[in-house]
Amino acid sequence: MKKYSLLIIILLLTSFLRLYKLDHVPVSLFGDEMDLGYQAYSILKTGNDYYGNFMPFHFHSLAEWRTPLYLYSAVPTVALFGISPLGVRLPAAIFGILGVVAFYFLVKIIRESFMKSGSTRIEAVGAFLLAISPWHIQYSRAGFEVTEMLFFLITGIYFFLRGLKDGKYLWLSAVCLTLTPWIYSTAKMFVPFLIIFLVVTFRKELVKTSKKHLLSAIVALLVVGLPIAASTLFGGGSQRFGYISVFTDPTIEHEIGVARDIDAWGNSIASRAFHNKFVVWAEAIGNNMLQSYSTDYLFIRGDINLRHSIEDMGMLYKVEIVALLLGIVYFFRAKADRRIKYLLAFWLLAGVVPSAITREGGSHGTRLILILPPLILLVASGVSWLSKNKIYLFLYTFVLCGLFVIYQHNFWVHNPKYSERWWHYGWQEAVDSIKAVEGSYDKVVISTADEPPWVFFAGAYEYDPKSWQENFPLDNKADLEGFGSVSYIDKYYFGSPKAGLYDWGKIIDSKTLYLASTREVGVNLIREPERTPGDLKLIDSIAFPSGEPAFYLFTHR
Repeated sequence: MKKYSLLIIILLLTSFLRLYKLDHVPVSLFGDEMDLGYQAYSILKTGNDYYGNFMPFHFHSLAEWRTPLYLYSAVPTVALFGISPLGVRLPAAIFGILGVVAFYFLVKIIRESFMKSGSTRIEAVGAFLLAISPWHIQYSRAGFEVTEMLFFLITGIYFFLRGLKDGKYLWLSAVCLTLTPWIYSTAKMFVPFLIIFLVVTFRKELVKTSKKHLLSAIVALLVVGLPIAASTLFGGGSQRFGYISVFTDPTIEHEIGVARDIDAWGNSIASRAFHNKFVVWAEAIGNNMLQSYSTDYLFIRGDINLRHSIEDMGMLYKVEIVALLLGIVYFFRAKADRRIKYLLAFWLLAGVVPSAITREGGSHGTRLILILPPLILLVASGVSWLSKNKIYLFLYTFVLCGLFVIYQHNFWVHNPKYSERWWHYGWQEAVDSIKAVEGSYDKVVISTADEPPWVFFAGAYEYDPKSWQENFPLDNKADLEGFGSVSYIDKYYFGSPKAGLYDWGKIIDSKTLYLASTREVGVNLIREPERTPGDLKLIDSIAFPSGEPAFYLFTHR
């Protein structure tokens, strides 16, 4: 127990940072989380996704096809806590905690088996840095798949390195690594190349491994990997990439045309050699890769999507740039097996490629999180070098702790308010408001003027999945007077009025509820309720945590 006392302390800190007020911060389930929760709820109740597909390898959602493993991981927690923040986010938090533990043992085996010098506590430093990492905390506290992916990736590499001495662990490595494409799509590109790299780099040890252990690893690789590979290639698994790839960017053709028009060579062969889709693709990918390593992304602004990073906060602490630069020099000049250096370099370089070939992939925290473990290992190596001088170490630790406290203050106090719209706050509260009064109304119309409302309604209402599958609302169309063509299920309609607010009284009767977005209303009826048109009755106002209006519930006066 004493041997792992530091790890236990780190584990307690890790757990606190990921579990404390998990049901309140972030402030709400955003669209993908609600979708995930309703898919898990549908599997729980019917065995099908909400489109009616039985136990799929990829889940058919409204906007995309989703990898399956996190969804299946959420079924038990949704069974316990419903479609709620705890039900949807708890698997991410648990795998975030387990990922820190796995990282500790990965760094430990690297130090013991491949390093000829270095701090004996580098694994504890690395685990601590990952525990307090803003990047890792952000994704551990929301229904993102990537902390689960990182856990299996780190564990898979750990078992591979351990299996080089004892081949019985190789099948575990194969299982863990080939499970990662089941979790998040970036692993579908990265992990096959990682496996090839590991086999080629450590082929001498693998050749000496017993055939029984090698065969078991190959069988595990095929049994776990082939179904998701087939589903990706021949099912719906590749459609999401088609939406976001730089190769399908619809603006490229226009960009090339404009470039050729203003080129002095016109539309000649020479002009085409400089202005073509291959050049544009290469430039986009190169820019994305450089941006992924930039100080602006890593240490200053981070991901501007406030679901991926808090405002004005890099993915790493600013002071970590010092340890990272020192760590790069220290690690790659250290007396160590050069193959472990090759592994780290490969991980850092190849880890950005799946994101780099997507639009806005140079600063996308979800797709780039693959490179977080090697970055943290290098930062830990830099801290290990600083530990040789107690004054340097004290100053660095003091600044890091100060930045951590500032980050925590911003995360808990300011972030919930300025990120409220990014987290689609108000849908659960709005649906609860509908449920409280709907018994007195024949129709409930839900606005489509803002976010697509179907899954928000289904998840927040916990609508019967069997009925949803049999009467899928997007397949049902009706012409509702004043609203035009709307989709519907039972008495719930999805559409928006054609007229403005002051004409709504002509189409909303006393037996109809209308859930309106603030975008449609245009005035703050929380502050000025007297501006509600005289023929409308304001049933409820749903406010953001900041106090600004999110939704209004109307009927006819």
